[in-house]
Amino acid sequence: MAAAAPVYRRVMKAVQKHVGVGADKKHFREFVAAEFRCPTGTEADARARLRLAGDYAYLLTSVQHQKELLFSYNIAVDRSEEMRKTLNKSAASVGLQLPDVYQP
Repeated sequence: MAAAAPVYRRVMKAVQKHVGVGADKKHFREFVAAEFRCPTGTEADARARLRLAGDYAYLLTSVQHQKELLFSYNIAVDRSEEMRKTLNKSAASVGLQLPDVYQP
């Protein structure tokens, strides 16, 4: 199955980005690798498993995006630190650096 490689890469990237890369999260990556290595029965079963893996990568990305949206809509939380990080990233992307704000 030539289509398995891109799906495998997408799932592994999603697991690495949204689940984590620590030693305590290693079993997630090992499970995904083991599922891709195990032989499948029929061609239809292999396609169904690839579709399921693609859906899982999409689910991980969507859940993380939803968490970010819910956090950004929470008005009661002080978001000044988050906004400062975002502004610093934006300035750094064009080669600038924001000045430090004086706080007495």
